[in-house]
Amino acid sequence: WPTCVCDSDLHSTDAVWKPKKPFSSVVCVTVIYIPLMLFGLLGNILTILVVWLRPHMRSSTYLYLSSMAVSDLLILLLLPLDLYKLWRPRPWLLGDLTCKLTMFLSECCTFCTILHITFLSLERYVAVCWPITAKTTVTRRRTRALIGCLWLGAAISAAPVLVMVGVEENGIKELCRCTDYAVSSGLLAAMMILSNLYFLVPVFILGLVYSLIGRTLWIRQRRSRKDQTHRHTIKMLGVIVLAFVLCWLPFHVGRTIFSLSLGSGLYFNLVSSVLYYLSAAVNPLLYNMMSTRYRHAVHSLVHANCNTQPRRAHTTVTAQNSTTPCWWRQLHTYWNATSSR
Repeated sequence: WPTCVCDSDLHSTDAVWKPKKPFSSVVCVTVIYIPLMLFGLLGNILTILVVWLRPHMRSSTYLYLSSMAVSDLLILLLLPLDLYKLWRPRPWLLGDLTCKLTMFLSECCTFCTILHITFLSLERYVAVCWPITAKTTVTRRRTRALIGCLWLGAAISAAPVLVMVGVEENGIKELCRCTDYAVSSGLLAAMMILSNLYFLVPVFILGLVYSLIGRTLWIRQRRSRKDQTHRHTIKMLGVIVLAFVLCWLPFHVGRTIFSLSLGSGLYFNLVSSVLYYLSAAVNPLLYNMMSTRYRHAVHSLVHANCNTQPRRAHTTVTAQNSTTPCWWRQLHTYWNATSSR
């Protein structure tokens, strides 16, 4: 879970287990996964650093996006384990605890990303359609508190995965999989319903919210600078939502088909898994393409010149600064300032 319920091989009860994936398909997916992971890690780390180190980027919108980048970063960090299972599905050598925690963390981040996109869109709806209310209700402090609640809610929703998956013997060797208890008790079916609700309900809400936002911006007579900013932000978020739906729809369809014991095609499962990880890697590229503000912030972070800071009295400190990356010093300064509060 999440990929274990997309792969019928993981529930095989044959005494002698043989993977059905052709070697060429495994190689192809690996070739796609590795650069996708590296690109996604770099992009999400830059997004987090930009919001942390640039005060003008700490708006409510970018606070959501930076937290979502943390979720996407964790998903991508779990990708090597999926590759490991792809090449060597059994025996599972990393222990029962690792099996449970990786599956739990993956599902938790999946729920968390969906919640972030939904609540960010709702926040934009309030800002556009109820601007006076937004001035008093949408604050950085409340946004940070809400983000913490989203992570907590996602963790609680994903908690059944800790019971649902584990290392079991399937024939001769051990396998990290959804347990027989999860199937017989109905826990797998219940979790599947919850997972689909986590996708279908937000998609419905997002469609309704962006329809109302578009209607409000269309009928509004004045064309202020704030309206232009709202339009630009909504366009960027609309593209993010579209990418989210396109990347995650095959993934949820595949899981649903398998849970109904209808079977699902090998190549469909592989493609849906690639799209799942693509959704975690593509967002920073979308920010860079559609937001001049984000693009300039990243450029200033990467090409920052710390030599413009006042010279220090001690040459040892100056020498240390000359060999330390500027962004690392900025992050260290930000961390010290935050921890001293």
